[in-house]
Amino acid sequence: MNTRHQTILELAKRKGLLRPRDLQEVNLPRTHLAELVGLGELVKVSDGIYACADRTATAEDALAEVAIRYPSAVFCLLTAMRLHGLTTQAPHQVWVVVDVKARAPVMAYPSLRVVRMSAAALSEGVAQISLDGVVQIPVTSVAKTVVDAFKYRNKIGLDVALEALREAWQSKRVTMDELWHFAQLCRVANVMRPYLESLT
Repeated sequence: MNTRHQTILELAKRKGLLRPRDLQEVNLPRTHLAELVGLGELVKVSDGIYACADRTATAEDALAEVAIRYPSAVFCLLTAMRLHGLTTQAPHQVWVVVDVKARAPVMAYPSLRVVRMSAAALSEGVAQISLDGVVQIPVTSVAKTVVDAFKYRNKIGLDVALEALREAWQSKRVTMDELWHFAQLCRVANVMRPYLESLT
């Protein structure tokens, strides 16, 4: 195997999932991807996404694909709750949030549930988490996820929001100040006040 191919395979191992534009990092043309697929060293996961042939597929690959295709989208609500371990729910759609003016992401698989927020509500409370120690994805923080659950309680259910609040508080992954900050930012302070007061 030539050194160019080796360089691309090392990049694919480091990133987990590889896009053609990632080859700009190593100043190599995209044509090498097809060559490596032909040699059986890479597999085409979906349009424009490649992985090492020996990479083990995971349940989180669908999330990684969404993050790669739509880097400005942030995982939120039920998807964020599952990633943070705040719910027993197993969402059948991937929940993402985008700016109110952004074009909605569309994918055949996985099915996306898109919500919109203003720039201020979207820019604060976003954390990067690692999938399988390789792919980094943006997800709302634990405190922001809990507050969003109350904001969108009509879509996901108040019981789900309460479950997330209890789990986050009991596991000491949020503070009252964080919850109150995001409650005010997302304009649900009055809704959340009695539930927050019951915690103390």
